Amino acid sequence: MTTSLPESALILVAILPNQRDFDIARLFGWYRIPLKSAPKVISVDYLAFYQTKSFGEGERWQIAYIAEILGHELTRRGDLLRSEADHPRAHEEYFKLQIGPIQRLEKPIPAGDWKRITFFYTTGEQFIDAKTVNDLVIKSQDEREILWHTLRERALKANEYKAQDLPDSILDPIILALLGKL
Repeated sequence: MTTSLPESALILVAILPNQRDFDIARLFGWYRIPLKSAPKVISVDYLAFYQTKSFGEGERWQIAYIAEILGHELTRRGDLLRSEADHPRAHEEYFKLQIGPIQRLEKPIPAGDWKRITFFYTTGEQFIDAKTVNDLVIKSQDEREILWHTLRERALKANEYKAQDLPDSILDPIILALLGKL
């Protein structure tokens, strides 16, 4: 990677299903996520792209690219991909994440035993030190607490609420579910 990644960065690891989606992200500066399968918090700092089997030998099952997230909006698939106006999901809602330039990692992060990945969160610190995708998983209770607080702050900020406006009894189950604790 050509720029340094802050250790405190919140990163969403997202599936890059094929070369066409990579080309859209690289050339047009956006990535799409169907609303119905989107992670609960998309207000993150970076998007790390997990490449699937479709990328072929030497490029598949790894994270080789990352991009800074500049913003997001909710739109319909047909508005994103105008050439597919007749697509069966053309009227479904998608998040459009605007991204900065895609940067190739100096050392891609191989999947190892992991092959089927959709979305998960990690931190800049985990990402910098990762040798395999498994190293991106937040394992210690202390790290999970830090991630939990970061996700909570982002969820509040994205919804333009103030922490005092929502009691912990409402927010905590939402954030715990995001982290897979429930």
